Amino acid sequence: MTLRAAVQMDPMDGINIAGDSSFALMLSAQERGYSLYHYDVRSLTWEAGRLTTRAHPVLDVQRETGAHYRFGDALTLDLGRDVDVVLMRQDPPFDLGYLTGTWLLERIAHETLVVNNPVSVRNAPEKVFVLDFADYMPPTMVTRDLEAVKDFHKRYGALVIKPLHGNGGKAVFRIDEAGTNLGALVEMFGQVWPEPFMVQQFLPSVREGDKRIVLIDGEVAGAINRKPGEGEFRSNLAVGGYAEAAELSPREKEICAALGPKLRERGLIFVGIDVIGGEWLTEINVTSPTGIVAIDRFNGTDTAAMIWDTIARRIG
Repeated sequence: MTLRAAVQMDPMDGINIAGDSSFALMLSAQERGYSLYHYDVRSLTWEAGRLTTRAHPVLDVQRETGAHYRFGDALTLDLGRDVDVVLMRQDPPFDLGYLTGTWLLERIAHETLVVNNPVSVRNAPEKVFVLDFADYMPPTMVTRDLEAVKDFHKRYGALVIKPLHGNGGKAVFRIDEAGTNLGALVEMFGQVWPEPFMVQQFLPSVREGDKRIVLIDGEVAGAINRKPGEGEFRSNLAVGGYAEAAELSPREKEICAALGPKLRERGLIFVGIDVIGGEWLTEINVTSPTGIVAIDRFNGTDTAAMIWDTIARRIG
């Protein structure tokens, strides 16, 4: 099957081709002979029932830094009529711009497959959807109330505080058992973000790794264990963490079995979940999951091909 795919993502100049999952998906599509287009979510235009965008045909992608892509001349693309699938791959923040993109893409769902389903992406942000699976989570609170946080700290000791709609380990803070700077940090979160923030018990087992498990259409495709770098407690690769090969623990298999049917029901084809210490689910990443390049490097797999196979089956 030959597919026409439009990739909604950030500018190509700024991506890290060594580890970018969207770039890996584009390379895989090119190998299959698929037609590729690149566009920015900010160029979406709706008029008279049609959703269009200014897009560039992708003439070539290759693993050569500085010459990793070639575009054709910009054109107007009807996302309902001119393509078979849209990959919604721009990075968060999950803000009103992101939400608006999902509202617009929802309007072509009867014509074009959107991956991941924009309705589910909107209704299942990383740190909110995961609350549906609280039995697998560490003690967690979502709040803006300083007194509530103080009480949580009194009960659970050291904490981690993070924005509800952040990504890549940005603005994730650890509060020690003494509560140093707790009040000031809660005050800062309240001033910077209008929404509540997430508070979780700090898990010392994060030193042994924070596992990224990728699920495709609800089935496990692979995993890596991410460990914090020197002087860090955050294990995100974007903030200096490093990856190693990983197998799933019995508890992690149980978590994936519980999530799988729910992901399929919601049309969440490409999902990355985070599990600390082999037992504690912390996030379900649906907006622009990453990690497939590292997983394939350690496991000898081809996760991008698995994703395209699933997309082809859905369209077929």
